Amino acid sequence: MSTPRIAVLERYHRELLQFLRRQVGDVETAADLTQESCLRVLSLQSSGQPVLDLRALLYRTARNLVIDQRRRASHRQHEDIDTLAETEQPLAPRHLQPEEMLSCTQQVRALVRAIESLPPRCREAFVLNRFEGLSHQEVADRMSISRNMVAQHVARALVVCQAGLDRAAGGPAVREPLE
Repeated sequence: MSTPRIAVLERYHRELLQFLRRQVGDVETAADLTQESCLRVLSLQSSGQPVLDLRALLYRTARNLVIDQRRRASHRQHEDIDTLAETEQPLAPRHLQPEEMLSCTQQVRALVRAIESLPPRCREAFVLNRFEGLSHQEVADRMSISRNMVAQHVARALVVCQAGLDRAAGGPAVREPLE
């Protein structure tokens, strides 16, 4: 260690080591961080970048390394899911639970069957209103029927769909109306 740059770093080495020992609470980790800090500062100096305050740069580098180390440690502080008992393992979101997915699939199938069972004009009015988002008046204009007839078709379709959902659920269930 003969170059002037290294000699200056040697002057702050013990001081930085003590500082890092207080920060991390472990002599070996502090020694590693001290060495890494010195290497980074030397690398910066070797690249030709001017360093106005070597001591400040060493401490800033060391603090940043401590922060990085703590972040890595906090990300690692979790239990491996395979080591948890089955009852302790986190559940998938409700909509991804097999029972919920099956229930939703059954409901969708029941609704499709109910819609397909509607008379053609009733089904057309319902689909235009509920799936294409047309107002009752727009549906009436498109189908050349009255607005009241559209309302009757949509109401009838909602009743049929609700009955289909009730059958899929195993009988009349207490649920919100489809409106």
